[in-house]
Amino acid sequence: MYLSPEIKKNIFKEHGQSESDTDTGSPESQIALFTHRITHLTNHLKNNKKDLGTRRSLVLLVGKRRKLLNYLKDNNIERYRAIIKKLKLRK
Repeated sequence: MYLSPEIKKNIFKEHGQSESDTDTGSPESQIALFTHRITHLTNHLKNNKKDLGTRRSLVLLVGKRRKLLNYLKDNNIERYRAIIKKLKLRK
């Protein structure tokens, strides 16, 4: 399984606002989790070009991440810039 509970805890601990691994609701931790899933699905689609169900879920996931990034940009630009820099996203 590509997303085990240990990996999730590590992502939430590294990117969440608090130091605990239970900070699952902050936009930074959700964006980091979505980014991890997006990279996994992108690698899967490189090998399986005709998997349209996965392609659709990838597009939906990118949209969710974009909405969270827009929310973060509107409410706190410093946190937005920090997460963009930390995850090495384009914008």
